[in-house]
Amino acid sequence: MLLRSIRYLSVTLAALSSSASLAQTIPDLPEPVTSNSVASTTVRGKTYIVSMLGLAPGKQYSDMHNHVWMHTLGDFNWQQLPPVPSTTKLNGRVAASAVALNNNFFVFGGYSIKAEGDKETAVDSYRLDPVTKRYTKLNDIPVPVSDAVALAYQNRYIYLISGWSNDGNVNLVQVFDNFTQRWSQATPLPGKGVFGLSGAIVDNKMLLCDGVTLDYFSDKPRQYQADAACYLGTISNNATTIDWRLVPHPTGQARFRMAAIATEVAGDKVIAFIGGSTTPHRYNGIGFNQQTAEPSSQVWLYSIKKQKWLVAENSNAIMDLSGLININGSIYSIGGMQAKQQVSNKLIQHQIKLN
Repeated sequence: MLLRSIRYLSVTLAALSSSASLAQTIPDLPEPVTSNSVASTTVRGKTYIVSMLGLAPGKQYSDMHNHVWMHTLGDFNWQQLPPVPSTTKLNGRVAASAVALNNNFFVFGGYSIKAEGDKETAVDSYRLDPVTKRYTKLNDIPVPVSDAVALAYQNRYIYLISGWSNDGNVNLVQVFDNFTQRWSQATPLPGKGVFGLSGAIVDNKMLLCDGVTLDYFSDKPRQYQADAACYLGTISNNATTIDWRLVPHPTGQARFRMAAIATEVAGDKVIAFIGGSTTPHRYNGIGFNQQTAEPSSQVWLYSIKKQKWLVAENSNAIMDLSGLININGSIYSIGGMQAKQQVSNKLIQHQIKLN
């Protein structure tokens, strides 16, 4: 009996070691990029990781691109895929929202900057098959958005939440039904519309936090203002009906362009918020107040069951993320902007630990 237990323990430890080793062999991206859209999915035993669109290290509007890199777990390198298509002359874009659903990658919206400085929000979105490496154009987003949050639900729906649309923010919750290929509108996010917010979903509950609002005045131009606010939404039997509740903010200080992911800590289902900056900023890392934005190392954890924030250890500082990936139980960010506005090609493993 003892010998059998030892053999079982040895096999289990070997499997865990192999899994950890496999996760650690993910190479860094072939090129630095920030404001890129990332996701991962597993198809017939193969796990695919994708980085789409983004901004190169020059951090100028002309450095926005539509590059796509995909890594198959276990391979040595990343493979460059055909670029994300575009219905406009401006192919490069940032702040798009990506998500994996039904063995495919989906990418929505984002924005480009014209030579004269005007921002153009993308209306077109695409599905990418990681096996065939082919794109399928989806029906245009009813209200085009960038810096929004995309969440997959029931292997059928994708919620595209809030974001910037051409000249201002929206608080819309737009729902894409992958069965019918149609869009509909769900219960809007409470409060003001924001862009650069973050969120994730556990079962039928989604948590959205922070972002930037627009404040209007009678005697001066509108101003960008960080919005420290969190909302917990419970999806009813009807996918378009959401019961929103205000959740106390973990710190009272908003973070901009952090990323969130659902995971488990000590058997507890949590939503983890990682990175971002307390300084709302443009795509180049310069704040709307002309101050330089720096990344945060804080990790926020919200327990869905306990309905409260848990105290977590800090992680590596990173900002300008639009998503995280979970590989064999390990959480990674891909690219982004590190300290001193350094555009990164690193895959950073974030240890999610209670403090």
